[in-house]
Amino acid sequence: MIDPRITRLADVLVNYSCNVQKGEKLLLEAIDVPHEFTTEVVRLTAEAGGHPLVLLKSNQVDRALRQAATQEQFELITQVEKLQMESVQCYIGARGNHNVAELSDVPQERMKIYESTVWKHVHIETRVKKTKWVVMRWPSPSMAQLADMSTEAFESFYFDVCTMNYAKMGEGMQALKKRMEATDQVHLKGPGETDLRFSIKDIPAIPCAGKLNIPDGEVFTAPVRDSVNGVIQYNTPTLYRGVTHEDVRLEFSEGKIVKATSSATEKLNEVFDTDEGARYVGEFAIGVNPYITKAMKDILFDEKIAGSIHFTPGGSYDEAPNGNESEVHWDMVMIQTPEYGGGEIYFDGELIRKDGLFVPDDLKPLNPDELKRV
Repeated sequence: MIDPRITRLADVLVNYSCNVQKGEKLLLEAIDVPHEFTTEVVRLTAEAGGHPLVLLKSNQVDRALRQAATQEQFELITQVEKLQMESVQCYIGARGNHNVAELSDVPQERMKIYESTVWKHVHIETRVKKTKWVVMRWPSPSMAQLADMSTEAFESFYFDVCTMNYAKMGEGMQALKKRMEATDQVHLKGPGETDLRFSIKDIPAIPCAGKLNIPDGEVFTAPVRDSVNGVIQYNTPTLYRGVTHEDVRLEFSEGKIVKATSSATEKLNEVFDTDEGARYVGEFAIGVNPYITKAMKDILFDEKIAGSIHFTPGGSYDEAPNGNESEVHWDMVMIQTPEYGGGEIYFDGELIRKDGLFVPDDLKPLNPDELKRV
């Protein structure tokens, strides 16, 4: 008998996130996830009148492919997967991982081959721009360990987070979107040396309430490319290319990262030296998911933490463009709740959020206690 929580999650993905319509084709890219989940997505897609397609993958196999990567090899993989992606209207990326550090020993030059071929042409240029898509993580013992939770407790947490009332969240986000799109200057204060100023003038703000990511819970925009000045000191660990970074500190001048340190400073700067755009910022976002309260080194969860922001070196999204282009898009999270040192967000001098809680009345529906109310 299939766990009813799996059926509920599959239903959210198929009928809410992708909103599959009769005749539409849906591609499920299932990476190390249980077949019970995959079969439920197939069943519910068919029930909605859609045509399900499945691509099964493994992180262990993917590591072997990237270790052996050549340009010719990955250009062929790109051709095959791009054709499949171009042929569907909906996409679900279900990403499990038995070992979050599986790719940590893949040489950077081999990772760049993947990023400049499959990731760029299949996902950024095709999937993101041409399909109704949603990406989600699958709970695993590895994720439970990162969250310092038992496997059973983590599974309960996971399903609470992933099947919450995203429609209600989406309604509450409209006031934040309106305020962000009316704002010029943003001032962030937070733990450590964090004191950062930048402009978001004339850049769209995009509410994310379960349509593109599960879990979800953020409103994102981008800073004007050359407007960022000051210091941000992130207070959560961040995992990129299989390497964990603690205590990331970035110093900005006229939009550019001029100094970057972390617990793995050399690896950090290797990423920022990928291309010119990697030292500029492509995203600023405010997290609001009330069920996510601490970091677990999985960005699909961490960037949604209630009371957090993420400030992202690398390329901007087409929905909120600031002109910055890069193969890198590295979401780094700072939490501003009292447990993590507190902090403030100001829009054009007005206090918007203090110690993780929204202050203006029109934004209070996005505070955790309100979002948890059915």
